[in-house]
Amino acid sequence: MLHTVNKSPFEKNSLETCLRFARQGHAILLYEDGIYAALKGTMFESKITETVTYCKIYVLVSDLEARGMRMDNVIAGIQPVDYTGFVDLVVENNPVQAWL
Repeated sequence: MLHTVNKSPFEKNSLETCLRFARQGHAILLYEDGIYAALKGTMFESKITETVTYCKIYVLVSDLEARGMRMDNVIAGIQPVDYTGFVDLVVENNPVQAWL
């Protein structure tokens, strides 16, 4: 299963809900303002670090860069993905749950 989060965890509870439902082997994609959950030094870092031990977590690099961030700012274990990779994740993971 692929979970997608596009809202900032500082404005909505989409990320928290996603993490409650994510299970071993699921994938999580952070894009648009969801990329803020991938950043080091936030209040979400420990939960993301824990989750990356049993789920693959991805961040859309173009959205990260559009917000002035680099992969150096991203929590260890989160994998970068481009638009082609985004499509591949959707194709490889069924179903897809969008957390809005």
